[in-house]
Amino acid sequence: MKVIRDPQKLGRLIKEVKRKGKSVGFVPTMGALHAGHLSLIKEARKENDFVAASIFVNPAQFGPAEDLKKYPRPLKNDLLLCRKQKVDLVFLPDQQAMYPQGFVTYVNVEELSNRLCGLSRPGHFRGVATVVAKLLNLIGPDRLYLGQKDAQQAIIVQRMVKDLNFPVKLRVLPTVRQEGGLALSSRNVYLNASQKPQATVLFKALSLARSLIDQGQTNAERIIRRMKELIARKKEARIDYVAIVDLEKLNPVKKIDQDCLICLAVKIGKTRLIDNLVITHEKN
Repeated sequence: MKVIRDPQKLGRLIKEVKRKGKSVGFVPTMGALHAGHLSLIKEARKENDFVAASIFVNPAQFGPAEDLKKYPRPLKNDLLLCRKQKVDLVFLPDQQAMYPQGFVTYVNVEELSNRLCGLSRPGHFRGVATVVAKLLNLIGPDRLYLGQKDAQQAIIVQRMVKDLNFPVKLRVLPTVRQEGGLALSSRNVYLNASQKPQATVLFKALSLARSLIDQGQTNAERIIRRMKELIARKKEARIDYVAIVDLEKLNPVKKIDQDCLICLAVKIGKTRLIDNLVITHEKN
């Protein structure tokens, strides 16, 4: 496994890989790897001749009051996990490599970036789109792997890929969960022993929504109200949003008569967690 920090050296290596006709799969990460990341790497390994991963805690997607400084960075373990999964290349740039002095160019996916998580994290998705665009430009993969847990991020990246004509196929893989349904996240390490059981309320609320829909409930407002009532029973839970939106433009859905995304962001103590569920509407 090669570990490369320099973008120019990365470009030379990728060029040589492609000259040999090898397909390239790419998994972008901010490190602190867990089973969710590893599921992406495993799929990339199955579907491609050459697998690249990146580890970069992207400052452009953190707000002033967010956890950039304390974000977990277990680099030694991350590299060990990549090696075990037979990753061919890890791109490990520093901030200067990605945002050199004088950097002023950003990618912003209009409208989609200002909804849901974008409302409480202004500028976050501009940072995401910019770094993903840079990484796609540097690596030029055939396939890009993202997780369903970050559904809004995946939808925004898909829009960017389409609008800017990146020649890459986006693969969005299912959320990996702990026992009790809590979606795996690098931020789960912030939860203390009493908060971890409370954090499962996100998945329980999504499961309640699915159950209500299965029972014939189609009124989105009523489903959201029931979800909020359930979450409110947890003393450390503070709701950022609970929403039911369409899968393309993230517009609110009033009636469950189409494919949609049920999504939520909830703070458990000081830790902000997100989760979601895709509902496929069966047409008669």
